[in-house]
Amino acid sequence: MPPRPQPLLSRLLLLAGCVVPAVQAENGSSFETLSGPDLPTEAAAFIPAGMRPIVYERGDLDGDGREDAILVLEARKARDVDGMAQRLRPLLVLTRDARGKLRQRARNDRLVLCPECGGMMGDPLQDVTVERKAFSVSHYGGSGWRWSNLHRFAYSRRDDTWQLVRIEEGSFHASDPESGTETVRLPPRDYGKIDIADFDPDTLPKPGKR
Repeated sequence: MPPRPQPLLSRLLLLAGCVVPAVQAENGSSFETLSGPDLPTEAAAFIPAGMRPIVYERGDLDGDGREDAILVLEARKARDVDGMAQRLRPLLVLTRDARGKLRQRARNDRLVLCPECGGMMGDPLQDVTVERKAFSVSHYGGSGWRWSNLHRFAYSRRDDTWQLVRIEEGSFHASDPESGTETVRLPPRDYGKIDIADFDPDTLPKPGKR
């Protein structure tokens, strides 16, 4: 059984209390380019031109006992999205085959928010965590009104992919953080089945629609 998630509002308040800003590595990004022991040589094959690696988290993502990984990339150049310059952040699911070689099993370009998407708080990406047969991505941002979200995906043996199983969303005003609100959704009950390759936070169906 996976560990019980910390209540979202508690995480929001912890983040609100942080006074030390994240290190700004490249043009507003809070993440330095991975290299050396933080990024194994075998992972370099999955980094296309124009991208840099910012997160590499290891774990057994499909339950076969082998060490897999989540690799998050960041575009070195921004693109225009509705009049706003944004840098794409693809998330790659890398799993190890029977010969011990990593291969790309899935990719999503919408799950991890761009470094420009956090408002006054800067880069919104807070954490990428890997568990056995699951992984989560969390964000935090805003200005006067602060917001936070967490998306968790778990491996489906039947469909041989990772599917959305939990969404946490919270918000509070900086002047009164104790009055914050939080919502938890549990797909597929609330949204139907959503594979990692198809996930887009901007086009989620209404809760209950399947």
